[in-house]
Amino acid sequence: MAQTDDDVTLDTALDPLVLALDIGSTATRGGVHDASGRRVNGLQHKVPHAFTVAPDGTSVIDPDQVTAEVEQVLDAVTGDPRLGTRIAGVAMDTFAASLIAVDTAGRPLTPCLTYADSRSADAVTALREQLDEHAVQQRTGTRLHTSYHAPRLRWLTAAQPRILAEAAFWWSLGEYVWARLIGQPLAGTSTVAWTGLLDRRTGELDAELLTAAGVSADQFASPLDMTQPAPSAAPPRWPALAQAAWFPVITDGFASNIGSAATDATVMTAATATSGALRVLLDGPADPLPFGLWNYRVDAERTLLGGAINDVGRAVSWAQSTLRLSPALADVLTAPPSDATPLVLPYITGERAPGWVGGARAVFTGVSAATDADALFRGVVEGVAMTYARVADELHPAAPQVVQVAAAGRVSNDQPQWLQVLADVLGRPVTHVTRRRATQRGTALLSLDVLAPEIPRAPRATGATYEPRPEHAEYYAGRRVRFAEVYDALVRG
Repeated sequence: MAQTDDDVTLDTALDPLVLALDIGSTATRGGVHDASGRRVNGLQHKVPHAFTVAPDGTSVIDPDQVTAEVEQVLDAVTGDPRLGTRIAGVAMDTFAASLIAVDTAGRPLTPCLTYADSRSADAVTALREQLDEHAVQQRTGTRLHTSYHAPRLRWLTAAQPRILAEAAFWWSLGEYVWARLIGQPLAGTSTVAWTGLLDRRTGELDAELLTAAGVSADQFASPLDMTQPAPSAAPPRWPALAQAAWFPVITDGFASNIGSAATDATVMTAATATSGALRVLLDGPADPLPFGLWNYRVDAERTLLGGAINDVGRAVSWAQSTLRLSPALADVLTAPPSDATPLVLPYITGERAPGWVGGARAVFTGVSAATDADALFRGVVEGVAMTYARVADELHPAAPQVVQVAAAGRVSNDQPQWLQVLADVLGRPVTHVTRRRATQRGTALLSLDVLAPEIPRAPRATGATYEPRPEHAEYYAGRRVRFAEVYDALVRG
């Protein structure tokens, strides 16, 4: 019997209420949750958006546009006069590794660079020649990659030196939004960690990387834990928030684990949104840290171990919009595997974990005149599953106590049949976390841990558990070997 954490009406919601905002790759979302973590029916809103991309690796979004979207969400969900001042906190997560240069007045000098912006690939190469990447990773928990700040800042020095000279601060997207709304760029520990500049043990910015990037520590916000919210600071525009505390902005990866109930080292979350990840929450840093993974400090006591994948929903959406697929995609995903399926390395916007080849692009092999659109789609999905498996292989030695994989996100909700492919490739059971907006729920839960620690939380909603099928183990083992061979020949080169 599936568990439920059904929405509640405002009249039956438990106080205190919290307003959780989630700025993702495809939309800004927000809504009110009660003290048990359940969404309040009717007090939810979504504003779609998209990154601006270009063939040179550009992937950006306008921070003022996102700020306006957050304002729209706040208008939509706080307008019910019955709310009064029951909302006790406002919390926000954003997609990780965003970067905006701002001047002394907090005005943006650049668009928001997203995690998928790969224009700093040459700077990554230069930094790898200058620095000991293994030592950097052991300190910060991150590799040298286009997703992180040091290469981006090095690239900006060469490409746009005026920006580097005029920048007073380097903010994340969430910091910018909070600065615009409440005058305080509150950066959560996880947000600062995802810059790639934060020492995962000490919580201090890494001096060697700051020097290599040509910036100083005072240009970055001090990392704050969720236990350090700012007191009520809401503009008069939102009277329902008059008594609300405002929490430091956290990353979507941290929130996703919490929202999927992956709160200790026994549960591994498979995030399956536009981008994806495998993550495990640990007490303290992973030591030693596998070279293919990251280990972010998320608060004073915990770290998040795992690896991110740029293209999950993005790869699936690309296939759906580009190929002439049949309507019966569920049948395509549940069909037995076939040697006629093309082998696909699904790097639409570059690879993060475990190889960290930012300039990687998709590779299709085994395509013949007999290959149809559905076979290509199946190949993309199998390729996505194998990217997860490559991360899982590196993660296992550092977190051997994992007994469960919890899959959450848009791709799993829209195409749950793909979780059977994932289970077969991983060789372990995968449980579908069916609650939509698990990331937003996690952000609400983290704020509730501060505001209402004594109130029990509603359990996560789960659906089917997909068991790996032994009869397909040999096929996928062979495909994974072939995947590695193509990767080494064409991607790592």
